[in-house]
Amino acid sequence: MVMNKQVSKIVVTYPDRLTRFGFDTLTDYFSYFGVNVEVINENVYQSPQEELVKDLITLVAHFSGKLYGMRSHKQKEVIENVKNILA
Repeated sequence: MVMNKQVSKIVVTYPDRLTRFGFDTLTDYFSYFGVNVEVINENVYQSPQEELVKDLITLVAHFSGKLYGMRSHKQKEVIENVKNILA
């Protein structure tokens, strides 16, 4: 929609609601198409260390969620297979 110039403004509550990483790059890309990105609850200044810690926590949370999701899926598959064998 941005590339087709169907929107002129994107409003998000926090930058990570639009993208986890590369927010500035994405907003620069959008501005090329004349689209403005407005962040409602933009944090006050964060030091580079604070940003790095936040990014690392996001990565760990994301991949641990995927890992637990994979385990959950595999467990459901095993239970279904056992049910089918016993039936």
